[in-house]
Amino acid sequence: MSDQILSSTLEVRKDKWAQTRIAQVGIDTGLAADEVLLQVDRLALTANNISYASAGDALGYWRFFPAAAGWGRLPAMGWADVIASRHPDVAVGERVWGFFPMGTHLKILAGKVTAQNFSDVSPHREGLAPVYAQFDRASAYPIYEEGREDQDSLLRGLFMTSWLVEDFLEVHDFFGASSCLITSASSKTSIALAHSVKQRGKLASVGLTSAGNVAFCQGLGCYDKVVTYDQVASLDGSEPVVMVDMAGSAQILSDLHHRYADNMKYSCRIGATHLEGFGPVDNLPGATPEFFFAPGHLQSRSRELGGAEFMMRLGGAYVGFRQFCDSWLRIERSTGPEAVEAVYQRVLAGKADPACGKIISLG
Repeated sequence: MSDQILSSTLEVRKDKWAQTRIAQVGIDTGLAADEVLLQVDRLALTANNISYASAGDALGYWRFFPAAAGWGRLPAMGWADVIASRHPDVAVGERVWGFFPMGTHLKILAGKVTAQNFSDVSPHREGLAPVYAQFDRASAYPIYEEGREDQDSLLRGLFMTSWLVEDFLEVHDFFGASSCLITSASSKTSIALAHSVKQRGKLASVGLTSAGNVAFCQGLGCYDKVVTYDQVASLDGSEPVVMVDMAGSAQILSDLHHRYADNMKYSCRIGATHLEGFGPVDNLPGATPEFFFAPGHLQSRSRELGGAEFMMRLGGAYVGFRQFCDSWLRIERSTGPEAVEAVYQRVLAGKADPACGKIISLG
């Protein structure tokens, strides 16, 4: 006879993200063959998590961790410990990094086990990008530092997305552009992109942000120019540009497309930090906006470069970004359901301090 543990998870309404609840369910600790039970320790909560809701249906994010009809479990990146295992190659006590629901526990069906990682091969994962089902072992992560776990929770996944975007631009010869427009410039994903653009040195980076975040963005040193959303008319519309939209605001997207018209050479959407303005954008001048699906480019580049070379490039760039963030990023931890819900609401409303990294623990 097996025991049960009580698992708690933050859920959001799929059609009204400000409405949340804490769902509790008993998890049977009597595991079936190859099942592994993970206890979530800490997770990062950023504007990036709101982006998963915006693309929850289009890119399958709601399917990662199934919930009751009408409700969704937002994926979040962070660390967990293996507390029970029926897989012969996954040991109790292992520390792993990956995507988890914003909760206390996750039961998976372990498979594709290597010395570096293992995956959740549960049937509901079928057809989803493999990278999101993968759990990396801390013991095999070459740049693992226990003291940087919070930083890695916040930065590692979003940096990969931003690095892949910049790499995608480079592969396509930057679409003939001379500048990269980056909306929601104070978000950590945008900062990671601006840093990657700056490191390569082929494009000028132009950050767009709200008036209250201009000084912060300028102080980072990775943007060549920072303007507010109401200053779009001051930008040189005759210059060929690419745009990476982290804001998700239909109005901002429209303003920029109309400013540059045919000089908008490539336009991709990644995030949705401006919840109130998210919506369809059709028939805009210039390149048609499209969602950037990071796992697709990751897989294609891994094949082209070889897995080892790809990971060496990505890892080296990430180490540099991590060190860059030491100068401005501070960590703030929140523990317990009420504190976590409060942080979620602040991030959702766009009221979080951009220099602060929110680390949450529901348990």
